Amino acid sequence: MAATPDLRRPAREQAPDWRRVVQLVALSRALDDLEEASLLPQRQMFYQFSARGHDVTQVLLGLTLTGRRDAVTGYYRSRPLALTLGLDAETALASSTMRCGGMSEGRDIGVVFNLPRREGPCLLPVCGGVGTQYTPAVGWAQALRYRRSVLREEPWADGIAVAHGGEASTATNGFWSALNIAAVERLPVLFYIEDNGFGISVPSSVQTPGGNIARNLAGFRGLRILEGDGADPLSAARLIGAAVAGVRAGEGPALLRLSVPRLAGHSGQDTQTFKGPALIAAEQDRDPWRRLRAQLVPAIVSAETWEAETRAAHAQLAEARARVERRALPEARTVQRHVFTECAADGAPEIQHQGGLWPEGVRMASGTGTRARPEPQAQGPRINMLAAIRRTLEHELEVNPRVVVFGEDVGRKGGVHGATLGLQERFGAERVFDTSLSEEGIIGRAVGMALAGLMPVPEIQFRKYADPAAEQLNDCGTMRWRTHNRFAAPMVVRIPGGFFKCGDPWHSQSNEVQWLHNIGWRLAMPSNAQDAVGLLRSALRGNEPTIFFEHRALLDGSAARRAYPGDEYVLEFGRARLVSEGGALSVVTWGAMVERCEAALARTGIAADLIDLRTLSPWDSATVLASVRRTHRCLIVHEDTLSAGFGAEIAAVLAREAFFELDAPIERLAMPDVPSPHSPVLLEAALPTVERIADTLSRLVAL
Repeated sequence: MAATPDLRRPAREQAPDWRRVVQLVALSRALDDLEEASLLPQRQMFYQFSARGHDVTQVLLGLTLTGRRDAVTGYYRSRPLALTLGLDAETALASSTMRCGGMSEGRDIGVVFNLPRREGPCLLPVCGGVGTQYTPAVGWAQALRYRRSVLREEPWADGIAVAHGGEASTATNGFWSALNIAAVERLPVLFYIEDNGFGISVPSSVQTPGGNIARNLAGFRGLRILEGDGADPLSAARLIGAAVAGVRAGEGPALLRLSVPRLAGHSGQDTQTFKGPALIAAEQDRDPWRRLRAQLVPAIVSAETWEAETRAAHAQLAEARARVERRALPEARTVQRHVFTECAADGAPEIQHQGGLWPEGVRMASGTGTRARPEPQAQGPRINMLAAIRRTLEHELEVNPRVVVFGEDVGRKGGVHGATLGLQERFGAERVFDTSLSEEGIIGRAVGMALAGLMPVPEIQFRKYADPAAEQLNDCGTMRWRTHNRFAAPMVVRIPGGFFKCGDPWHSQSNEVQWLHNIGWRLAMPSNAQDAVGLLRSALRGNEPTIFFEHRALLDGSAARRAYPGDEYVLEFGRARLVSEGGALSVVTWGAMVERCEAALARTGIAADLIDLRTLSPWDSATVLASVRRTHRCLIVHEDTLSAGFGAEIAAVLAREAFFELDAPIERLAMPDVPSPHSPVLLEAALPTVERIADTLSRLVAL
């Protein structure tokens, strides 16, 4: 076995340990053979993606990643690279066959690898989507620079990020967004593209003009371009070494394209009949494993050594398979675990291995890890919600150097709504900075930064603008669950939305129910400045990805103004606020509808429990149920559309848990199923108005 590389002093160019290359490629081939010949036909696994043809160059790349904080974002064909970085054969097989001890405990397919590690190169969680790996890679690269230059942490000084993908993924939004970010910021990231000529069956010429992404990017400023033949291992090793060394030396981002043959179908079910016999034969002739043997034997490695390593790989795999088959299958009762942070029997949180502040021991004085709810310490006059948010961000930036705020226009302009005004001037452009116009890039970058131990606070300017980032948001939320608590990416995504003086389909959308379907996200929708402070601070000091929804009508609304509650005021998520009390009925609402419901109750004179949920994930069902069991009537009011809005979920819970205690049907009042209209006349015709709420209250009480 080769000696462990010195993680502190990587050489600029270093000849590979060719015997180690043979060992790793032989193991990768043995895994592919076993899966294709046995495990897949026997239905011991359901997804198989062979890496034959890609394996030699991946191993060569992995052996160059010797930095203490190197990180790789990969894709479904990255297993040889994962093996090189430290994934063992037993864990790989356990993952493929859905056994305990795999990379996800049977929750995800076995080809979406992850390898948490706080010393030495790590493999960030692979996603099933195509092109999703690129923007988290640049986020990690930016975190490398931040932790080196701002936090002055020496172990992060020589690290690089590698975004590993196939040529078809270079057509995706994420790829182009990541290129822009990396080149503009001159980040230490290598885009490593394996071009096998096909995206499943679609040829490269359909994916990319001319079929060569490297040639097309030749004029891309701030990006070094290298390319070559991945079927020529000696030449590929030199190219990989030069590419990695240049990025590590501070020469800026680079893209390396290597052409490789795909020697098996896209997946285990793909017979590749679309290629035809001649092309398949030509690809087999380019097999890098055969060519590696011709180049190494006998000049560098003896034939006896080659054969011995091949036999050893199969023997190692046979032993690993025997151990894996003795492992248990996942227990059905565990399927709901690790959606969010959980606590052990002693009350201590079960912290993820990597990602966020908590695994590195960074814990603020208060936060969601406790059940304490400090009383507000009123300071000064009433301020609007916008000022409250800005003051909270300012304080948390001051006390926690790992907080970074970014998005379109958040820097010198201070945000299109003014929430970050003056923060860049105080904390500098490394901590409060503008981004390019790509929501995919904003959120994907935040994922990489969170995985590198920062607390990112990305802003999406308007609710509708979050849609291009939907894939990154979804992948971030499910990360803890699908890696079985190995990784998580806590962050706070600030999103203004909802109506203001007018509406429109693009800036005034609410649609909060979408975040409740994005598993793993917490959602706050404060109705006043005091709650905004407590919930935002709770999120910034917590350990979950959080959507913080800032309603546009409340940012400067007089009814939302409160005195600043203090720099340590924290509100626990999932605790509703009882705005008023009364026995006539229960009114459940949140966000901008709280003010309208208060006005409607005042107009009718009805004494009711008015419940402001404040957070929808989690939501305080206990408070709502207790109220309805006392009042026996319930009205749910929300701005989102009626069909499949969150009011339907509340009504379903009430119908199940309190049906026999209801004296009247559960009533919902919401927007009709139309987008938010622009005209104030049409807007008020669509929104629940004070008049309509009052009429509904009176009718419901009279039943």
